[in-house]
Amino acid sequence: MNIDRLNLGRRALLGTAAAASLPAVGRAQASGLKIGVLTDLSGPYKDLAGPLAVECVRLALEDYGAAAKGMKVDVVAADHQNKPDVGAGIARQWFDQDGVDLIVEVANSGVALAVAGVAKDKNKVYLNSGAATSDLTAAQCNANTIHWAYDTYMLAKSTGGALAKAGGNSWFFITADYAFGKALQRDTTGFITANGGKVVGSIAYPFPGTTDFSSMLLQAQSSGAKVLGIANAGTDTINTIKQAKEFGITMTLAGLLLFISDVHALGLETAQGIALTDSFYWDHNARTRAFSERLKPKAPAARPTMVHAGVYSSTLHYLKTATAAGMGVMKGPGTEVVARMKAMPTDDDCFGPGSIRIDGRKIHPSYLWEIKKPSESKGPWDYYKPIATTPADQAFRPLNEGGCPLAKA
Repeated sequence: MNIDRLNLGRRALLGTAAAASLPAVGRAQASGLKIGVLTDLSGPYKDLAGPLAVECVRLALEDYGAAAKGMKVDVVAADHQNKPDVGAGIARQWFDQDGVDLIVEVANSGVALAVAGVAKDKNKVYLNSGAATSDLTAAQCNANTIHWAYDTYMLAKSTGGALAKAGGNSWFFITADYAFGKALQRDTTGFITANGGKVVGSIAYPFPGTTDFSSMLLQAQSSGAKVLGIANAGTDTINTIKQAKEFGITMTLAGLLLFISDVHALGLETAQGIALTDSFYWDHNARTRAFSERLKPKAPAARPTMVHAGVYSSTLHYLKTATAAGMGVMKGPGTEVVARMKAMPTDDDCFGPGSIRIDGRKIHPSYLWEIKKPSESKGPWDYYKPIATTPADQAFRPLNEGGCPLAKA
């Protein structure tokens, strides 16, 4: 199968509201499938998702042998600019005019909630990997959406719960002021208070566009809180941690959503000792290393994040469902496609065996890691050492606590 390499350095994909078509795998046919990768190609989440997410879709097609199995699959991509109206507009155009059957990724919770609504209205399929809000499987769940790699509840329970149990009983939050940051602070606060702690203060800052966190950090330090809850992601997290080190902030830093791409940008000298939660680490086991090696030719200077892993895993499961269900089902109502996906167990090199609950929550273990000291690292990207594992049946919010209408059916 001739798959064109995506040049991760070029800017050609950095579009506006219009979808940027990528070279297709096979020729677009009425009987074929079309996958739309809707992501942040140019903003603060570009490295943790972005162009490499598109390559993960292509790798899933290669690994599954889609062409050899006679599957005709087109791949398109677009930049949602971290704007819910832009993302929803692209989703509508893809579903109504461009023949897209499936949207993957998104990497922004506000955009994800909007796209999930469009998928429901158009009865298509949305497989989220990058957006974190646990509201996608709560009251705002729907039968057209599956939430893959991680969510704010998982992050809050693993990182926030662990730090609270270890004596971090007073917290101050610096929070991105949109759906993701609010959900992450809310879910983490629940575990803090459940362990006898308290939140003494918080600041919600405008997202995107904020780069100077100095006054927020000084206010956090003066609050007397033991732990600084960093409820943001991507370049915002990088800037917050760098500035905390520059200002000599002595609080324990809780990177509530920290990706390996962030750690790489920070460097171990700055990031060492920080605890973080991640459902995927490229060097975790033989299967994760094998996946990362297959992906390496597409991005030699990078390693995949759990968003990239989620895009690969969700796409692979979709392809397996297509083989099992047949093209007639896959071109039909999205609710039926998602129901077939939920009925099949999942298994791939990124997450191992797993399942999908009725509320759309993909289930697998989560892992608490500590960032290594420079002296502990054997080389580039050797950054994590394990602290604890939360089993799959405990990692995510219990089904009966989310308020998803599907769980009550």
